[in-house]
Amino acid sequence: MQTEQFRLHADIEERHWWFVARRAIMRRLVLRLLPRSRRTLVADIGCGTGANIAALAQDYRCVGIDASEEAIALARQRFPAAQFLVGRAPVDLGHLMSEARLLLLMDVLEHVPDDFELLSRLLAAASPGSLMLLTVPADESLWSKHDESFGHYRRYDQKRLARLWSGLPVATRLVSYFSARTYPLIRAVRLWNRCRGRVAGQAGTDFWLPSPRVNRLLTRFFAGEGKVLEDLLLGQHCRGYQAGSSLMAILERQQGGLAARNRPTDVPPDRRRAGKVCPVLPPKGSEAATT
Repeated sequence: MQTEQFRLHADIEERHWWFVARRAIMRRLVLRLLPRSRRTLVADIGCGTGANIAALAQDYRCVGIDASEEAIALARQRFPAAQFLVGRAPVDLGHLMSEARLLLLMDVLEHVPDDFELLSRLLAAASPGSLMLLTVPADESLWSKHDESFGHYRRYDQKRLARLWSGLPVATRLVSYFSARTYPLIRAVRLWNRCRGRVAGQAGTDFWLPSPRVNRLLTRFFAGEGKVLEDLLLGQHCRGYQAGSSLMAILERQQGGLAARNRPTDVPPDRRRAGKVCPVLPPKGSEAATT
């Protein structure tokens, strides 16, 4: 992410329906996973401008870390209840990495060229019994200039995401698509923008604030997915969402040695690689995306 996107996040992430609802879903699940305690450490890796970890600061001891000095400056200014560090995890978190009971990794993995290496390094440094809640953008057919502006390397499907921890000492507590209720809307916007060759919002992205009434309705509509995901986490729902513009997983670090590993050679190439972005392929069955 660049300066423009960080400033956009700082401007709208406390109001925009997508950010507000995603945060509400995350908070609902975290409160199910961990009893409230100011002694319990939650660490947000790649915290950006800080709103996600700040949403937990009243209930837990919270720290966020990001490599961007600008993002951390904005986070410190806006959310004094949480601790923010400039650096890269796990190294720059030091002893906090092993103390954390929960690691947040929200829309981070798509920004790194080797997501296998990053995730395995984080899990290797995490303590057995600790949890990780991660989210990534989903559905390669949604790839657009929005992804390019954010510096994404890829979007995921469930199989590609689960491949990241396959064979590691990790228990999968939850894996599901989400942003499912709003998926048709997001898909329509992306296809329309692709036809126009432009984005719908600010700073090269599709983020813009709708009217207050529409924003409230979309927030409520999206945030309602939290009940299904909570039921899935508790074993009260047999299936998660089968499609959506995002994916979520909750992992539990198990006992056992774990070394960092690189991306396997048989993993298909990313949309963005070696400084280049491959052409957007039309979704299967879509005539609108052929222009």
